[in-house]
Amino acid sequence: MNITKVCSIFSSISFFVYVAMYFVTDSLQNDFKRFELEQFGLLIILLELFGAVGLIVGLKYNPLLTISSLGLTMLMLCGLLFRIKYGDSVLVSLPALFYMLLNGYICYLSLRKR
Repeated sequence: MNITKVCSIFSSISFFVYVAMYFVTDSLQNDFKRFELEQFGLLIILLELFGAVGLIVGLKYNPLLTISSLGLTMLMLCGLLFRIKYGDSVLVSLPALFYMLLNGYICYLSLRKR
């Protein structure tokens, strides 16, 4: 199993769990309220779901891997910027930074594959 596949599967599973948690717990919905993004919560969650599916399908169709990983990178960059704007601690902001870097790396690897 190569590094692209491992990273893509790990990221995809993480986003699937995050999407499920949005519907199961109140804490993620409360974050959207706190960031004044409540009206965009479902859209953001759907984009994360599409990104997670795209990472898996993208293992067979490389252009989709590039698009999905780039989209997730941008979503996590926005998430990180909102966390900084609202004064979240470094520890709370680390997951957004980690997934931004991970998906950026997946995007880089997918572009090298071309």
